[in-house]
Amino acid sequence: MSHRKFEHPRCGHLGYLPKRRTKYTKGKIRHFPKDDASKPVHLTAFMGYKAGMTHIVRTFDKREGKKTVKKDTVDAVTIVETPPMKVVGMVGYIETPRGLRALSTVWAQKLPEGVIRRFYKNYYSSKKRAFANYAKKYDEKADSKNHVNRDIKRIRTYCSVVRVLCATQIEKVKLSQRKAHLMEIQVNGGKIAEKVEWAVSKFENEITVGEVFAANEMVDTIAITKGKGTAGVIKRFGVTKLPRKTRRGNRKVACIGAWHPSAVKWTVARSGILGYYHRTHLNQKIYRVGAGAVRGINNNASTETDAHIKNITPVGGFPHYGVVNEDFLMIRGNVCGPKKRQVTLRKSVHPSSKSFANHQLDIKFIDTASKIGHGKYQTLEEKDKFLGPLASKQDRE
Repeated sequence: MSHRKFEHPRCGHLGYLPKRRTKYTKGKIRHFPKDDASKPVHLTAFMGYKAGMTHIVRTFDKREGKKTVKKDTVDAVTIVETPPMKVVGMVGYIETPRGLRALSTVWAQKLPEGVIRRFYKNYYSSKKRAFANYAKKYDEKADSKNHVNRDIKRIRTYCSVVRVLCATQIEKVKLSQRKAHLMEIQVNGGKIAEKVEWAVSKFENEITVGEVFAANEMVDTIAITKGKGTAGVIKRFGVTKLPRKTRRGNRKVACIGAWHPSAVKWTVARSGILGYYHRTHLNQKIYRVGAGAVRGINNNASTETDAHIKNITPVGGFPHYGVVNEDFLMIRGNVCGPKKRQVTLRKSVHPSSKSFANHQLDIKFIDTASKIGHGKYQTLEEKDKFLGPLASKQDRE
């Protein structure tokens, strides 16, 4: 054996210390993808809400020399409900020696109620007058309308980065929260004038997830992890347990430092808060971009092997979430955070060079059985057909 630091290196990345609860309430985008003026104007991110998980059966395309040829593979997938977002404003940035600086912000004339709620701590007891004076700038009779046109002209003339202010329509996902999540999303592609024209044309209009992402695309998911409260060093850092009959406990760190200097270093594992961290998961593949049931779609989870037409919502609904009626994304693997948590979906900043990233996948089966226990039936129609007409209470007596 060589040294212990090679045989069993330490657990946990020191770059994530100190492990404390994040100050954010939603996934924050710290870096946007690199802009390419040769591409058409497009958004680089979207927001949704985690509904739950299920599994699918997929197959690879035929590839010689691989063991997975003609073999079906089961993958765990996460369903993220993504109702259409509304564009409520635009921000222009200029480049300075110290980075980007916001030059001007333009808001739409009419803002949704969910956005107005975001600017109040107690909306029910407020006067509900936020942005009332700003909306008067759009009045054709007032001279102040020139201020809006002036700000748009300044962004078009001086700015090098254009971002739109997008808000989720959280009321459509039937959650207890009514404050919309508001975020700046960068507009890439085309020249600055084209970006500004595109952003202004989208004011007060909806943008669907199908306009931003496509199937078989790689995305980065940004969210807040599950909060687990106070935890010890075994669970928090993964250190080795001490022998069974250790005098003062075995779920501890035996030596926390030298006698001199008499101080505990910051690299030593200690107990404390676990979870509710802000994390970014790079390069997760989108298996399907599904249309919502509110559009009259009743087969957004059907495949060629299904005997019945079905939607993505499992029998009995997703546990702790409910029914998915809006558009959704089916993402490979897990997405951090509990149910109902806001998830930010960003176009990949570091595109993967692996062949799997550019691989076209064929989904053969999507499981929609009940997630409350051991589900057996994919749909209620299948259950009724198998069990037949149930006896009434009088017949049983």
